Order: sequence, then structure tokens, then C-alpha cells
Amino acid sequence: MSEEMKVDVVIVGAGPAGSTTARFAAEAGANVLVLERRAEVGVPVRCGEFMPSVEEMKAMFPSYDGMADLFEVPSDLISMRLETTRIYSPKLTKYDLPFSGYTTDRDRLDQFFASQAIKAGAEIRTGQKVVGVKKGEVRTEDLTVKAKVIVGADGPLSMVAKSFGLPRSKDLCPAVTTQIEGDFEPICEMYFGTVAPGGYAWVIPKKGVANVGLGISTKFAKEPVGTYFEKFIKMKGLNAGKPEGKVVPMSMPSKRTVADGAIVVGDAAGQVMAVNGGGIPIARMAGRVAGKAVADHVIRGQPLSRYEEEWRRYLYKPLRTAARTKVLADLCFGSAWRTETAMKVLGPRRMNNLIRCKPIFP
Repeated sequence: MSEEMKVDVVIVGAGPAGSTTARFAAEAGANVLVLERRAEVGVPVRCGEFMPSVEEMKAMFPSYDGMADLFEVPSDLISMRLETTRIYSPKLTKYDLPFSGYTTDRDRLDQFFASQAIKAGAEIRTGQKVVGVKKGEVRTEDLTVKAKVIVGADGPLSMVAKSFGLPRSKDLCPAVTTQIEGDFEPICEMYFGTVAPGGYAWVIPKKGVANVGLGISTKFAKEPVGTYFEKFIKMKGLNAGKPEGKVVPMSMPSKRTVADGAIVVGDAAGQVMAVNGGGIPIARMAGRVAGKAVADHVIRGQPLSRYEEEWRRYLYKPLRTAARTKVLADLCFGSAWRTETAMKVLGPRRMNNLIRCKPIFP
């Protein structure tokens, strides 16, 4: 017989979006439960593990206040500080761009975010695979939760979004990543062109290792993502074990993120920087907005629609710009020559704008 619970807010998923939503909802006084399907938060790691600096995030999202509170982490979560992103063309022409940030251990980072939610008063239960969602109720195999608001922070294939008729991202790009031991130059490397059709490959250094991975677009790739990954590893002369895989939304944010009694946040809402697949910073920013909005709804009766109004006010324009840039980039991915030419035309200045979700042309 399954256990039954009643809470103000139930959140599906304990990644950065879910944990951040839980933290701020709990801090505002809501009774919050987070359901995480994995046995351990953050494990396994399926991420490039690079985080932009607070200064970079402020430049990309200038109207969003309180960045420091969201992005400051304990020093032991910073593996290596980076100041340069090196972009390679299909012919391996390199473009060095200033971009500050650091690499981290994604599993421990997620666990830190979860600890903040727990400290605020939220409860997190792991090993809880959701099997059913409807208005006011979420079910796992051994738990039935009644809630005033359901939050879908359950990734791009969100069951919450599907259950409430909210749109999910239509452009899902498969990606794989692994860690390789060795000493690597303190530069974030990104490889575009036929090495990763419609996406890019990366080498992101950490202390004693590098996170090496690759993502593709199924619109352009003729082979599975694993095949391209193996070719890239061979090209770099590296030895890698079996990588972990996932899909990444690489299009416009969802047109609707609020339903009757439910919202979606993070990857479930398509809140990702489409030019590079970066999702953690957006998940944190959207999660804070979400947490405050759901608490205001259950405690003070404010409309749940305020969540959508608020996140769009602060985040939508840069995300829309990134998605439009991705559409333009897709026009070049049909051939190495077009990609090479486009990168020469853009040059370092416009590439700087591209990686920062800014318009590449006036």
C-alpha cells in the first residue's frame, strides 16, 4: 500500500531547476516536497561541467538582480578557473575568445543546490520514479502526493509538461560526455562542423582530468551520436571509456510554461541557451522566479501566471536571441565549406556576441 502525503508544492526532479525552485518556495513559507527518480542527486554526470562567472551572467542578463546569491559556490566546488574559450572551425582554424568561468564536479554541485533546498525546509526523496501525474496529484510506485501546485523540473521529456498539455521542445539534440584523465591546457575548447553536425564537440579541463563530449542535431547527422564521439576521440588522440548520454533542448523556450495547477521550469520549459546548450545558469535563475511565484500562489493567492510573466521579463530576450542565432547557424551546417566561411565572416567580435546570447549582426 502506497504512502500518502499532502503538501503545498510537489516538485518533480532535483536538478538545478528543481532544487532552486524548492529552496525559494520553502524560504517563502511553502511546504515543499521534491521527488527525484535517481538514487543519488546528480549521479550519473551528463554535463560539460562548465559554469560562467557571475560577471558573464550579469552581462548576458543585465535586468536580473541577485546573481551573486545564485552563483556563488564553496571554493571546493571550483575545479579550475578558465578565462578563454577556443573555438575551432572545420579546418581547425582557432579563434580565442575571452570568457570567464570555472569547471566543477556536477554531481557535487547538484548536491550543494539540493542541500540549500533542504536547509530552507524542503524535503527531497530520492529513488522516486514518477508514474502518474494529474491536477493536484503526483504518484510514484510507492507514494501518492496531493499538492496545490505541481512543478515539472523533470527535463526535456517532462512527464509533467505532457500531463498538463504544455509544449515540450521539438529540437532535442543527443549528447554524450565522459571524463578523461590527463593534464589539459586551461582553455575551454569547442569544435564545430562535420565533427559534430548541427552541434559541437568540447574539451573542458578540470584538475587532472577533462570533460570531453559531443552533441549533434538529428537534422544533420547521418550517424548516431556515439559514432561521432568515437571519431572525435580518435582525432584528439585520447582514450575514453563509455560516455553518458542525454538529450538537450536547442530551440526557443516553451510558448507556455503555466497550466491549471502546474508549471514547468529549466529544461522542461526549454529554458536553455540554444547556441551552446547551457542550462544550469538559466535553471537557477528561472528556479528562483518559480519558487517565489508558487509560494505566492499557495500562501497569498497570487496568480500562478506571474511565474511566466516574471521569467520572460528577465530571461526571454537573450534566450530568444540565442535560438534565432542557432537557426541561422543551422543554415551553414550542411557543409564544412559553409561553416568555415561563416566563421570567417563572423570573426572573433561577432563570435563573442554569439556565445553571450547577443545579436551577431546589428
